[in-house]
Amino acid sequence: MRIAALVVAGGKGLRAGGTVPKQFALWRGKPLLRHAAETLAASGVSPIIIAIPEGFESTAAEALAGVSGVRLVSGGTTRQASVKAGLEALEGDAPEAVLIHDAARPDLPAAVIERLMAGLQAHPGAIPVLPVVDSMVRGGEGMRHAAVPREELYRVQTPQAFRFDAILDAHRAWSSAFEASDDASVAEAAGLAVALVEGDERLRKITFAADFEENQMTALMPRTGMGFDVHRLVEGEELWLCGVQIDHPFGLLGHSDADVAIHALVDALLGALAAGDIGDHFPPSDPQWKGAASDRFLAHAGALVISAGMAIANVDVTIICEAPRIGPHKLAMRTRLAHILGIKIEQVSVKATTTERLGLTGRGEGIAAQAIATLVAA
Repeated sequence: MRIAALVVAGGKGLRAGGTVPKQFALWRGKPLLRHAAETLAASGVSPIIIAIPEGFESTAAEALAGVSGVRLVSGGTTRQASVKAGLEALEGDAPEAVLIHDAARPDLPAAVIERLMAGLQAHPGAIPVLPVVDSMVRGGEGMRHAAVPREELYRVQTPQAFRFDAILDAHRAWSSAFEASDDASVAEAAGLAVALVEGDERLRKITFAADFEENQMTALMPRTGMGFDVHRLVEGEELWLCGVQIDHPFGLLGHSDADVAIHALVDALLGALAAGDIGDHFPPSDPQWKGAASDRFLAHAGALVISAGMAIANVDVTIICEAPRIGPHKLAMRTRLAHILGIKIEQVSVKATTTERLGLTGRGEGIAAQAIATLVAA
């Protein structure tokens, strides 16, 4: 299915304060609207139309520089007008589906996009929702009137997904003098069925100045992750450690090139980001990673660090083996890791130790590695 996206960023964001509309303010080290645009681009969505307020073309272009597939359109005086302008701009691209998303929801999990697209397989529209967990009441003039059953109530999020032709026709047909609360309301007014899929708490909306302040407080905190890996030594395999090939009678056995040191470091970086582990990102069951160079895994982890608005303060890798000797290769290893991650060699430590001939590494059956990584706000 050819999927396009429309990110609504046409408001002035006055409630958030600041000197620029909130969609251009920094959040986790990058402009707010850039986060969702990058996630959509990484998910293969193209084109990505961004509806922006008039007069902010250069600001938006700078905020989105380098994000693939992005095009800017001028938004309208209301959110609904901005959406319609964006949909009209997409008509010539003839996408089969469109994701309509608010720039004020920067943390967009890829899993939500997958659930939305699954919902579109059987319905013309799908929206992410979360259940209401608090008790609900109706009230007025400061007084409680009656309880409201919460079992059929949901919190609605974006992006909202629709068959493109259907939602474009629905917006063109909207005749009410009142603005719709969201695009699902426009779809329903046109008689389109809208499926509910599971949302995510990460999709919370950035609305007030305190939302930025809370994030900045969190962003300033250093993050530390640890990683550990071990692989068996066998004949007939190449030996790669820290991205450096070492001449040795035995090599490490694994689905990829089995670079145990890089694997430990990848897990350390992912751990610092709370982004799972190497198996989540590169499943050993996936044939595309068979024999793959592990520097690809490390480059991916490094890109995730940058995407999160963080920077690598330092990494420290310890290789545990009886043989080969690591000392002669330390400089080459530090140089290689620094190059892959785009950091200075002074930020990279590589050490080695033995287990005094105890355990599997002591018997020469395998090599283990552990790593630690510290991240700071970019």
